[in-house]
Amino acid sequence: MTRTTRKSPAGTEGGRRPTGVPAGRAAGEHPRRDQGRWSSRRKTEIVLRLLKGEPLDAVSREAAVSTSRLAQWRDEALAGMQAALQSREPDHRDGLIHDLKAKVGDQAMTIELLERKIDLLEDGLRPPSRRPML
Repeated sequence: MTRTTRKSPAGTEGGRRPTGVPAGRAAGEHPRRDQGRWSSRRKTEIVLRLLKGEPLDAVSREAAVSTSRLAQWRDEALAGMQAALQSREPDHRDGLIHDLKAKVGDQAMTIELLERKIDLLEDGLRPPSRRPML
């Protein structure tokens, strides 16, 4: 039994791709960039283009990144800018304040648990209620 191999118009074997090349892409093409990791510098360049007014769809096609991912990067960048531009500068007391808030939370939890324990112990010491006999 002989096997015939069909050739595609481009002259490559039908149904076979070079190792490591996903379906739908030729061996010489670059992989889609949104499948791997992006550097923060490259993301910044793309987000700045969006903030300058370039259309989301056009940037998405050119960078080979989904529009939802670009919108997510833009939203994260805006949130980071807002946090960076807050009026109050962090100072040495911020760490102390954080530690004190944690301590107050622990103490509030301890108090709540002790009150619950006291209620359970007091319930065990109360005399049984007297019901009138019928």
